[in-house]
Amino acid sequence: MLIVEDDVRYAEWLRHHLDVLCPRASVSVLNLPEFERWCSTFSGRDCDLLLLVCRFGGSPEDPDSPGLALLRRLRDQPAAPSVIAIADDGNELTAVRALQLGALDYLPKKLLTPERLSTAVRVALRRVERRVARRLASLAHIEHDRAAQAAKSAAEAPAGGAPGRVGDTVAGVVPTGVVPQAVDPAPTSATEALQPPGVVALLTATPPSEDFIPGYTLRVKVGESEKAAVYLATSATRGHNVALKVAKTLRDEAAGRQFLEREYTAVLAIKSPLVVEIYDYGVHAGFEYLAMEYLPRGDLKARIQRGVSERESLNYVLHIAEALQVVHQAGLVHRDLKPPNVMLRENDAVALIDFGLARQIDGGTTSMQTGQTGVLRGSPYYMSPEQALGDVLDARSDFYSLGIILYEMLSGQKPYTGGTALDVLQQHVSAPPPQLPQSLERYQPLLARLVAKQRGERFATAAEIITAVNEQLAALPAAEQQSTAA
Repeated sequence: MLIVEDDVRYAEWLRHHLDVLCPRASVSVLNLPEFERWCSTFSGRDCDLLLLVCRFGGSPEDPDSPGLALLRRLRDQPAAPSVIAIADDGNELTAVRALQLGALDYLPKKLLTPERLSTAVRVALRRVERRVARRLASLAHIEHDRAAQAAKSAAEAPAGGAPGRVGDTVAGVVPTGVVPQAVDPAPTSATEALQPPGVVALLTATPPSEDFIPGYTLRVKVGESEKAAVYLATSATRGHNVALKVAKTLRDEAAGRQFLEREYTAVLAIKSPLVVEIYDYGVHAGFEYLAMEYLPRGDLKARIQRGVSERESLNYVLHIAEALQVVHQAGLVHRDLKPPNVMLRENDAVALIDFGLARQIDGGTTSMQTGQTGVLRGSPYYMSPEQALGDVLDARSDFYSLGIILYEMLSGQKPYTGGTALDVLQQHVSAPPPQLPQSLERYQPLLARLVAKQRGERFATAAEIITAVNEQLAALPAAEQQSTAA
């Protein structure tokens, strides 16, 4: 999904709601100038659903309103995304014209509520689903025809002809313009949530080109966040695969240090296998990139989806606490601790990633980025009460996020859910602390010390968490025996 909006606070409001509506989707935000470049640089298949927020003017001929002009431009794209128009002004005439130009819905910005947004997005995604189904049916028909033609050619070919041609076709030669990609275990597309397995291989956006970043050969996209895409790439200097994180928008020289530069600086000072290793940082053609170690086993989110035992849950909490101890000793708060940002090594150890939101523990840094007061950063599902309120953060905010992860691993579900991001954030602030089921009540004291609403009631240091978890692990065999006997 893509949000186009110049007002940063409103864009973040939309993004938080989309995160709750479609938790498996990747949601990006561009301002209007960045979107103009996006239209010229990328194909429409980089996006399934677009929320276009801008002026639509008082009439279809209004020269000062870019909304209709952008819809015309999108209509000319070879594979345009579905569009929900959110009008900063406009009237019935511009609404009708917007729909004629292909917008699925037209919503006045001043009347937009979370409920109306939810309805519009769900209707739009159903239309996207039908469109994708038609496209897949067409591709299947083309492939069937190609296979039939190849079989016919092979049957008519004289002995000694080109070997293996039929086998190549049957093995799955894809139609022109469709590049096969490895399927990421953690879905990255809004449409993927509506599709059967395998569809993402056709929908996932491909790298701009294999040699887009000098010194690296881009293979496949393996992940995506709000601001960047992550590719499996081969490093020419290192001679092995790396994870290459590439910013989605051009570097803004007037804005000071950029987010990948901040992440590079933060992680470079931490030398620990508990934190992803950073190899390289640079800027090419205006786009930042960051090269880091590639961890093929995947992240904790995918691991949780397969189910984890009580012992595995405690071990993961122990490893994450050890990683947080290293991060906090380096003077940083992670601020975006969640299962997708916990990568797994082959020995089941963890490596924290995505330090784009990390900040110094100096008592003076809030959860808002400089110059963007009121813009909350982080995932609503794992955000501490103080982060939801925009207060100054410290290490205990990361401990709260760790507690939410512990609850999710033990129970198989998130403690706080809702129809909107605001619903979820309000529960973090004012709802009763989550309670584990009776069968897991022996872990409730540990959970309570992690997710206490007041920071003073939480663990003070990661070392205290490590001690408490080790005590739980030591007592686990006896607890398992009692449970079996019961």
